[in-house]
Amino acid sequence: MSNPIMCARLYADAEGESHFEDIEFDMTSIQFAPPAPALDVSAPIEATNVSWMRFPEDWRSGMHVSPRRQLFVVLSGEIEIWTSTGQTRTFKAGDRLLGEDTTGTGHGTRPLNGDILAVMISLE
Repeated sequence: MSNPIMCARLYADAEGESHFEDIEFDMTSIQFAPPAPALDVSAPIEATNVSWMRFPEDWRSGMHVSPRRQLFVVLSGEIEIWTSTGQTRTFKAGDRLLGEDTTGTGHGTRPLNGDILAVMISLE
């Protein structure tokens, strides 16, 4: 087994408060596209659609929940996300966030230092 891929997770607890935690996706070295050499691949995750998202530098959200379970991957720029409990994280190009706070008080979001380009992968 290869080194896992780290991913932040945003979720709501039983009281509806949002939190971050770090999770791992296990990777296995397989020959994914023969005859190409083996590479590290995770188990498949079912997805329903993919959207490109651009956040203008002056965009800012109030507290809101994730509209569905989704994987958010920053492609360029930096974005700050905060939870209802006061945790704040900055995500930059290459960072991943699994949004599962579909209930409760949600989270807030704002770009840092310019526009943000991301891809949103809906998992429901």
